[in-house]
Amino acid sequence: MKTSAFVKVSYVGILMVFALANGASYAATKTEHPGTPEEELRYKGAPTSLKADQAKTQVTPKAPKMTSAEFKHAKALYFERCAGCHGVLRKGATGKPLTPDITLKKGTDYLKVFIDYGSPAGMPNWGTSGQFSKKDIDIMARFLQHEAPVPPEFGMKEMKASWKLLVPVKKRPKKKMNKYNLDNVFSVTLRDAGQIALIDGDTKKIISIIDTGYAVHISRMSTSGRYLYVIGRDAKVNLIDLWMKKPKNVAEIKIGMEARSVETSKFKGYEDKYAIAGAYWPPQFVIMDGDTLKPRKIVATRGMTVDTQEYHPEPRVAAIVASHEHPEFIVNVKETGKVLMVNYSDLDNLKITSINAARYLHDGGWDSSKRYFMTAANKSNKIAVVDSREDKLAGMVDVGKIPHPGRGANFNDPKYGPVWATSHLGDDSIAVIGTDPKGHKKHAWKVVRNLKGQGGGSLFIKTHPKSHYLYVDTTLNPDAGKSQSIAVFDLKNLDKPYKVLPIGKWAGLGEGPKRVVQPEFNKNGDEVWFSVWSGAKQESAIVIIDDKTLKLKTVIKDKRLVTPTGKFNVYNTMHDVY
Repeated sequence: MKTSAFVKVSYVGILMVFALANGASYAATKTEHPGTPEEELRYKGAPTSLKADQAKTQVTPKAPKMTSAEFKHAKALYFERCAGCHGVLRKGATGKPLTPDITLKKGTDYLKVFIDYGSPAGMPNWGTSGQFSKKDIDIMARFLQHEAPVPPEFGMKEMKASWKLLVPVKKRPKKKMNKYNLDNVFSVTLRDAGQIALIDGDTKKIISIIDTGYAVHISRMSTSGRYLYVIGRDAKVNLIDLWMKKPKNVAEIKIGMEARSVETSKFKGYEDKYAIAGAYWPPQFVIMDGDTLKPRKIVATRGMTVDTQEYHPEPRVAAIVASHEHPEFIVNVKETGKVLMVNYSDLDNLKITSINAARYLHDGGWDSSKRYFMTAANKSNKIAVVDSREDKLAGMVDVGKIPHPGRGANFNDPKYGPVWATSHLGDDSIAVIGTDPKGHKKHAWKVVRNLKGQGGGSLFIKTHPKSHYLYVDTTLNPDAGKSQSIAVFDLKNLDKPYKVLPIGKWAGLGEGPKRVVQPEFNKNGDEVWFSVWSGAKQESAIVIIDDKTLKLKTVIKDKRLVTPTGKFNVYNTMHDVY
């Protein structure tokens, strides 16, 4: 069914009316993402690591014709620009479903206008923003009327085929063979290089550059501090032995086609025994031997959502933390809104306690007692509190728009006692939540303070038990002055305005976005490290400040530091210090 030119023009007019009703100008409708802040767009628009040729084309008989080349181009566009919101299978995630039962009824012309101009509900204006050409829009409008191309599953056969034991356990050192102060080593993600840099926190020198998967998302330490686990967005897990004279990879495996999370067992008696990794595609997690990455148990996460109790075919695994109370991994399942308490004491008779939280679960960390897991349900604008001792939900806390705490920040509030804080992607607030149900019962699992930061677009918030400062980045804020700086709050006087540190300027770099991301303390808690993240072909840096004086201490520059982002101090990561 074809849409007339009159209907097409009318639809564009309707979009503009809605945009104006939501406070957007006509010019903004043509050049911006109607109804959605740019910092939120930058976050949600992250591409999937799936490649076009990894998903089999499925032709729908009633859908418009497409050539093989057009299908391949459309799949690449979809995975790069759309899958993060609408899901790989187009069943809907933070964005709405785009399945043929919906799109065929709309027709090509309608879809072209929608893709071109976007909508006030949050659909990007891919055409008028200049990101899609007219040809791209036409191809995508036809592609959306066909069945979604489904990437292959990735099971035990595929995992074992990808598994490489590069250095057997028997051939590894029996004791530490280097003189590095491993407690103060940093694992730094070199996002676009597919590598990490190990940096000596004492000398500020690069120990080694190690090849990994693409865009390492996190680094985690084994309980002993010997092994470093990193996972790339391409679902490749690398195991690095820090005891070697020059630390290097000793094992690797792919646990799927796209992933974000890895963790190791921490409960007494299981130290270094197991590792776990969670995938975005296929939606599953796998438990592996901690010293070899040999896969042992795969568990799918497909199931019913916590609210509407509808089946979801693509619930991605987000944050994973290791319990200190039981031999359990705590697994966030994003789209279903469930927190899984996975007991690894008997893999043949695996016990999983499912806790209903809210959608869409993302990242989080421990309160200061390491009993309560504080995790963001970012599209519900809530923090879920999970009691890891009782394996049950302890509270649901309403916070600001799209909480994104990283692991959060623990400190003692002068009035409310032990608290945990999160910043937000969608607004400038910092929510401070009471976490002491015994000593401060009436304030537990409630927002006791709402601090005002520089703006939205924050990815990480950080403090340290030895610091009286709270550091908040605004990496994805569209204002360069905010994305290149850090807000610092004095925890001894939270009524005082925050202080702005021009980290990007201190880096002394040339051209580039110079986005400042993820404050990370050294072991002693007297230095704070920041990544100054520019383009892959531009100079980036690590900026280190003195926590006591808030003055610049040193800048690490090296041509090998390509797009540095996440930084993980060995001691703080081992002991969940944040």
